[in-house]
Order: sequence, then structure tokens, then C-alpha cells
Amino acid sequence: MTEDLLALVPQYGPPLVALATFLSCLALPVPSSLLMLTAGAFAAAGDLALADTALLALTGAILGDQTGYLIGTTGSAALWRRLSDGSSAAVTLRAAALAERWGGTGVFLSRWLFSPLGPYVNFAAGAAGIGWLRFTLWGVAGETVWVTLYVGLGYGFAANIEALGSLLGNLSGTLAAAAVTIGLGLWLRASLRSGRPGSRVPR
Repeated sequence: MTEDLLALVPQYGPPLVALATFLSCLALPVPSSLLMLTAGAFAAAGDLALADTALLALTGAILGDQTGYLIGTTGSAALWRRLSDGSSAAVTLRAAALAERWGGTGVFLSRWLFSPLGPYVNFAAGAAGIGWLRFTLWGVAGETVWVTLYVGLGYGFAANIEALGSLLGNLSGTLAAAAVTIGLGLWLRASLRSGRPGSRVPR
């Protein structure tokens, strides 16, 4: 599937990347980071416009974040019950801890540094009641870093795109796991000290 999507980049370019970033921000399994790297490489070859690629990738990511936040706000209790069951339970709890403990900073970091948690932080931020303006400002800042990083690296390292994508994916996953483990521990300790049984995220 990934190979088929990458093959479509020269033909559909920026709109395809925008769709990928939008869907990935809703926790759908779309290789958006690799698509941005690939689009950046095609931009370096002159086959795509760099500015259009980056702008549409950013637009898709912001719209995806906003949609995830809205879903978390309007359907928080039912959504949280569903996400807290099955294979997504661990990452859901980690995202909740990150949003609860770090607020806007957690939103910012989950856009690019801990990107595997990003979609779940969107849901958690809406469910936990983080203010829309605060979420949006930190989210746009983080997505700008994410898009600039991946499209820029694709543009600058076009000849080694596959190896670069694998390296960045592994690094992002490792950082996310380490950070949320620490964050979850701090969050639980604060909850115990304050006498609260958990976070404000609906159960």
C-alpha cells in the first residue's frame, strides 16, 4: 500500500500530501511523514512546487487536528470508552497523560517530536477541555515544525529518502515511548498527591 501511495506523489502531488496529513491526524494508518519526504524529494527534482507542497501539507494537518479536537469535544465520553479498549488502550492513556500534564506544550511536541501520539492527543485535548485557542496556536506551531522538517529533509536528502524515512520513524517512536512513560508517571504521582483518582478525561 505504501509503495502504491508513493507512486501517486508525482501525479497528484500536494493535494495527495494534504489528504494524507489530514487522515493521519485522525489516527488513520497513512504514511504521511514518508509522503512528505517523498514530495520534498520530487520538489528538489523540480517535479513539484516546494511552496505548494508545504502549504497544502500544513493545511491538511491543521484541518485534521481541528477535526480530531472537535470529535474529542463533542463525543468525548463515548469516544474515550472506545479508544480505551483493545489495542489502542496504551497509546490512548499515554496521550491523555501528555495532554493532561503538559497542556499546550504537550500538543506542540506531539505534532512532530512524539508524532505517533499526535492524533490521540487531538482527541484527548478536546475531551479534557483544553481551550480551543490554546490548542490551535500550539497545534499550528507544532504542525509547522513537522511539515518543515519532513518536506525540508526530503528536499535536502532526496537521494537517501528511504533510509531517512526509516531512521526518522524509529527515532520518533522511541522518543514518544520514553516521553510519555515519564509523563504518565508524573501525572499519576500528581493525581495521587491531590487525591484524585485520575484525569479529567471522560471515562
